[in-house]
Amino acid sequence: MNFPFNSLARKLTFKPLTLGLVITIAVTLAALNLFATRSLAADAAKPAAAGKPALTVALAQPKSSMLTIKLSANGSVAAWHEASVGAEVNGLRVAELHAQVGDRVKRGQLLASFAAESVHADVALARAAVAEAQANAAEAAANADRARAVQGSGAISAQQVNQYLTQEQTGKARVESAKAQLNLQLLRLKNTQLLAPDSGVISTRMVTVGSVVGAGTEMFKLIRQGRLEWRGEVTSAELGRITTGTTVLVTAPSGAQMKGKVRSLAPTVDAATRNGLVYVDLPSAAPSVAANFKPGMYARGEFELGRSGGLTVPLTAVVVRDGFSYVARVGADSRVAQVKVQTGRIVDDQIEIQSGVKPDDKLVVSGGSFLAEGDLVKVVESPAGSEKPAQAASK
Repeated sequence: MNFPFNSLARKLTFKPLTLGLVITIAVTLAALNLFATRSLAADAAKPAAAGKPALTVALAQPKSSMLTIKLSANGSVAAWHEASVGAEVNGLRVAELHAQVGDRVKRGQLLASFAAESVHADVALARAAVAEAQANAAEAAANADRARAVQGSGAISAQQVNQYLTQEQTGKARVESAKAQLNLQLLRLKNTQLLAPDSGVISTRMVTVGSVVGAGTEMFKLIRQGRLEWRGEVTSAELGRITTGTTVLVTAPSGAQMKGKVRSLAPTVDAATRNGLVYVDLPSAAPSVAANFKPGMYARGEFELGRSGGLTVPLTAVVVRDGFSYVARVGADSRVAQVKVQTGRIVDDQIEIQSGVKPDDKLVVSGGSFLAEGDLVKVVESPAGSEKPAQAASK
C-alpha cells in the first residue's frame, strides 16, 4: 500500500539533481564558446602584428675598391749599428765622465777623461831619450866625417873607418827609435781623452768615476747616428714576396706608428723556426714619435705589397657571432636574411668581403646584431657620406 508513495518520493528527489547537471553543462558550453571566440580573435590579430617592422635601417650595396695588399709580421726594434767605445790605454783611472746614457753626442765629442799624470811623465822621459839619442848620433856623425876625410891615407886602419861609419848609422837608428817611443807616449796622452767615434746616442755606460780600466775595456755603447731598424720575422714563403724598398708601417706597443723601407733581406732562414729576417730602416722622426721606439722593443709591421680590387662594405655592416662574420641582407619584401661572409682587408671604415655577397645585394648598414632571420625592417634613405645607426621602431 506504501509503494506508490515511495515512487513518487524518489521522482521528487531526482528532479533537483537533474536540473543542476543541466545548468552545469550549459555553463561549460558557454565558457568553451567564449574561449574559442577569443582564440579566433587572437589569430586574426597575428597578421597585423607580424607586419610591424622590427627596426628602421639604412641600406648600402657592396662597392668595388682598390685595396692595398698587406703582409703582417712581428719583430724587434734594434740599433742600426751599435759602436763599442772602449779604453785604449792600460791601467789608468777614470777621472771624469762627460756623457751619460741617453745623451746625443757628435763625432769627436769628449766622453771621458783619464788621470794623465803618469803618462805626462812617460812623455817627458821619451823626450829626454830623443835628445840623448840625437846627441850620440851627432857625435857619431862627426867621427864618421873625420874617418871619411883620412880614409885611404893610412892614418887609421880600414877597420877603424868602418867602425866609425857603423856608429853613425847606429846613432841615426837610435834617434828614430827614441822618436817612435815619444810618439807612442804622445798617443797614450791623446788617448787619455776618450772621444766619440761617430755621432749618435749613448745607449750604455759601463764605468764610473775612479774605475781603473785596462786597454780594450768597453766603457760606452753608442747607437750610431741615432738610427734604428726593425727586424721583422716572416716565413720562408713570405720572404720571397718582399723586395728591397718595400714600404712598411711599423706600430709600437704604445700605438705610435712610423713608416720605413726594407733595406735588406736575410740571406739565410733559421733552421729551427723556418723564419727569415727583414731589415727595415726607421727614419728619424719627431721626438714625440721617436720616444715610442726603443731598441729591444717588440713591434708589429705591415708590408705594403701592392694594390688589388675587392668588394667593400662599411665596417658596421659586419656582425661577428660565434667566431663567424655575418651581414644582414634585405630582400624585395623587406625581410632580413643573415648571410655568412668571409672578410679580408680593412681600410679606414671599410672592410673587404671576399665571399658571400654580390655587388647588387642590399645590406643593413648598422644594427644587424639586433635582427634575426626573417625580421621585417623599414628602409630609410641614408644621406650620401653619412650612414646613421639603426633606430629601434616604436611599438
